[in-house]
Amino acid sequence: MIRVAPGSRALRSIGTSAGNWIRTSGYTRKWLVLGVVIGIVAGLGAVVFYVALSEATQLLIVGIGGYHPPTAAGDGGAVGSREFTRPWAIPLVVCLGGLVSGIIVFTLAPEAEGHGTDAAIEAVHRDPRMIRVRVVLVKLVASAITIGSGGSGGREGPTAQISAGFGSLLARRLDLSPRDGRIAVAIGIGSGIGAIFGAPLGGAVLCCTIPYKEDFDFEVLVPALVTSIVSYTVFGSFLGFGPLFGYAAQDYMFDIPVQLVWFALIGVLGGLIGLLYSGTFYTAVDLTHRLPGSRIVKPAVGGLLVGLMALVLPEVLGSGYGWIQQSMGRGDLTAIPLWVVLLLPFAKILATSLSIGSGGSGGIFGPGMVIGAFTGAAVWRLLEPIAPGVPDNPAPFVIVGMMACFGSIARAPLAVMLMVAEMTGSVGVLVPGMIAVGLAYLIVRRSGKTIYRAQRENRAEARLAPG
Repeated sequence: MIRVAPGSRALRSIGTSAGNWIRTSGYTRKWLVLGVVIGIVAGLGAVVFYVALSEATQLLIVGIGGYHPPTAAGDGGAVGSREFTRPWAIPLVVCLGGLVSGIIVFTLAPEAEGHGTDAAIEAVHRDPRMIRVRVVLVKLVASAITIGSGGSGGREGPTAQISAGFGSLLARRLDLSPRDGRIAVAIGIGSGIGAIFGAPLGGAVLCCTIPYKEDFDFEVLVPALVTSIVSYTVFGSFLGFGPLFGYAAQDYMFDIPVQLVWFALIGVLGGLIGLLYSGTFYTAVDLTHRLPGSRIVKPAVGGLLVGLMALVLPEVLGSGYGWIQQSMGRGDLTAIPLWVVLLLPFAKILATSLSIGSGGSGGIFGPGMVIGAFTGAAVWRLLEPIAPGVPDNPAPFVIVGMMACFGSIARAPLAVMLMVAEMTGSVGVLVPGMIAVGLAYLIVRRSGKTIYRAQRENRAEARLAPG
């Protein structure tokens, strides 16, 4: 006979009582309570991951590797450098980070492999109770090590999985209905991403659109607004409320019609490069799964290759947000060699595919921002000396590049537009950005591709899918 400890019985009793209270509550009371609770945990989870990643970066790529990357304004605004004090150490550190991450993931929770957002989206569609607590903890540690050692990845995937995992835990412990469980996991995804990027409105809209290629779940929107602002408030209370990239283009005003031509060009390039990003990334994923050898070792091999790339292009290391920051200033951007600006979008695609596509742990949203930013920066560098109407400051082109490239391939154009505008404090860029994002999205939509394989076509398809 198995005896249950009195403490466990008490916790179960509390969970049962809370579940009964939630299930019998009306829509408003239910989602005010659940939204606030999920928002608090999403914000705290984002804080924990941010601190873990910062410490891992200082220990690994800075301390051991001897490389000081630039940082975004919201992360301190360090200028950084393209130089290495110990270049021989860089490939070793990135390789070691991939190896340690692989050991942690494939020993403890293999489903924590990769970028994590697809796993959360799959939980929305298939089973909102499926995300294990262990996966959340493994994802947090493995991602901090992967990115902190120089692997090319973003910090949004882990935070999305942390908060989505808590929504999944509530679905189990409170015995939520399948629909309420799906809403809890969905708002967890957007609130975690919105918190760590300082973009609560964009995060709320992302909750509603990221599960689908061609749909928007309005039932999720109101709970998402509550959860997203709470998570952003919690995160900001610990780490500050300013935009991640400062107020990069706050003085920009669209008043030169010919600029639409250049923004349209960014949109076309953004859509095509977004397709290249998705295609290269999943080619790496599929090839990694087919290749013989231990799954533990493959992220280490990917890390070694990224470390070797970084000896030529250090911009591929880590999240790369500091390089986005530098691309927004005229002086900083013109100081970067032109060949680096032109090559970096493609190099970052390859580096992310090797780091995360090989089985490493980290997000793909953040690298998509770098890829899009330098697409816009490249257009500005080439056109500024010869074309009419090009702004003196590259920031509008860089910002629109981010919107167009990742907004299109993520099949979430409105959400990503809002998020990038919040991250850069640049609402005025939304006006010309619409033409770029619209064209990029049409190109990607025609191809049928997406960066998130777990997305369903629409809500009707999701209802018909197994589970």
